[in-house]
Amino acid sequence: MARLACGIDIGGSGVKAALVDLDTGEFSTDHIRIETPRPATPDAIAHVCRQLLEGLNVGPEIPVGIAFPAPVINGVIRFMANLDDSWVGIDVNELMMRHLGRPVFPLNDADAAGLAEAVYGAARGIPGVVIVTTQGTGIGSAIILDGVLVPNSELGHLEIDGYDAEKRASAGQKTLQGLDWQQWADRLQRYYSHVEMLFSPDLFVVGGGVSQNHEKFMPLLDLKTPMVPALLLNTAGIVGAAHWAATQAAR
Repeated sequence: MARLACGIDIGGSGVKAALVDLDTGEFSTDHIRIETPRPATPDAIAHVCRQLLEGLNVGPEIPVGIAFPAPVINGVIRFMANLDDSWVGIDVNELMMRHLGRPVFPLNDADAAGLAEAVYGAARGIPGVVIVTTQGTGIGSAIILDGVLVPNSELGHLEIDGYDAEKRASAGQKTLQGLDWQQWADRLQRYYSHVEMLFSPDLFVVGGGVSQNHEKFMPLLDLKTPMVPALLLNTAGIVGAAHWAATQAAR
């Protein structure tokens, strides 16, 4: 019988969940998606999480991980950009225990994606320092050291040339500003070379939808560090959250 955990990925437009086979990193069920409520308050999101668990028939023996679009420090949301401001200071464990009647294991969504790539994807088996960036509206990041997550990095918010890095170099800005691939690659060069200087990583993994067009921008970059596209794409948040839950529940 497969070892299973449940991952929930909370996004600004939708909340997704699936049961994950921990041996393969693949969904063992079809995923379920519910529109993110407006306003996306803690109680409203917790209610959606309950609906998802009921829809997947997740038993009490199955650990549940939840990926949030925010840093999660000892289970507490310190600031929130993509949901409701009322999340600030919320203890996720207390909230979900009250609504779900069970413990959960929260983490940042970029950390979940990075963990999924480290365990099942493009960074699997890579020793040393791997930096996973998720390119979307902003730039999420995860740092992996010898397969172990170093949580809550926010490398998209590095200040470079007087700008918040993701305000110049995210895939969202490429679209918003109508940049062509070369123009965007010039900004990526400045960003990734700065990160490279700070961390001397052994590998960059780039996720997000734009990574499906990696052949249009990765060859334009001149870095010392190898760079590869992510493999899990849209499943990474759920898979990483499920793996996180399983490892934390086993402690």
